[in-house]
Amino acid sequence: MTVLITGGAGYIGSHCCLSFLQAGHDVVVVDNLSNASDVSLDRVASITGAKVALEIGDIRDQSKVEEILKRYGCTAVVHFAGLKAVGESTRVPLTYYDNNVVGTHSLLSAMANCGVKQLIFSSSATVYGEPQFLPLTENHPTSAVNPYGRTKLMIEDMLRDTAASDPTWQFGILRYFNPVGAHESGLVGEDPQGIPNNLMPFITQVADGRRAELAVFGNDYDTPDGTGVRDYIHVVDLVEGHLRAHEILAAGSAPSNCFAVNLGTGNGYSVLQMVKAFERASNKQIRYSFAPRRSGDVAECYADTHLAENLLNWKAARGLDDMCRDTWKWVLNNPRGYETAA
Repeated sequence: MTVLITGGAGYIGSHCCLSFLQAGHDVVVVDNLSNASDVSLDRVASITGAKVALEIGDIRDQSKVEEILKRYGCTAVVHFAGLKAVGESTRVPLTYYDNNVVGTHSLLSAMANCGVKQLIFSSSATVYGEPQFLPLTENHPTSAVNPYGRTKLMIEDMLRDTAASDPTWQFGILRYFNPVGAHESGLVGEDPQGIPNNLMPFITQVADGRRAELAVFGNDYDTPDGTGVRDYIHVVDLVEGHLRAHEILAAGSAPSNCFAVNLGTGNGYSVLQMVKAFERASNKQIRYSFAPRRSGDVAECYADTHLAENLLNWKAARGLDDMCRDTWKWVLNNPRGYETAA
């Protein structure tokens, strides 16, 4: 089976390519490389011994996507392509709606014209909005509080409506919590462009001397140490969840032709717990200072993982120490990300 992976040269996409190749699938990537490097796919090939076909293009180019689906004989799509920074989405919302929502519409239209009707979608726990209860189950009310989250929710609705209109479509909606870590080889990892949007890259940049200290936003939350608590998941566990979702859809054993499932660990770690764990892994002191809370941040957010365990027969296997160890190995091997790769 040949699987099209949109955004497959990015952080999660490149790890997904690894997982699918190691499971025996052929993979083709379409990526416009706006926030990714094709070096990641060279690294994937060096690990797996299998070449990854890369088509440089944009999912909004429907005719190009159709041509790729036909030429490679794709039978399924894993959809990562899109913009993902919450703060940026509040500054340029139209750009986010164009890339994420319009892009997905073009992708689905291309798939429909080519008779490819299986898609796994990279969604987000942001669709739950302000938690009304914890842990977050898939039945928690959805209510995104920023443009990025609203694009994810709109796409989910688009998929649900499409599935309801035609039972031959098959959709797996995977709601991520906080992906971190890197492949154990140290060859593939997270290489954010510009100022990082997430906690772990900030911590690593303090550890390796690129930043003087970490700003911890809020130390007066109702949590054990006053800092925000999140559910961090190793990226390799995350993409193994995609593989399981693909296998279930391909086998026709999904409970419906459109399901949503959380991918998290079910455990919450505070900012300071993350800092201490990374200090252990790196043997570096992580300097930090407290700053005021950021608007829109919540005290705690972590997943209920029972549905993933029961539906996908999947459970995160890697803990916080694994996440930090693998991240630090990636940083040591690639101090400037993919930039210095030969």
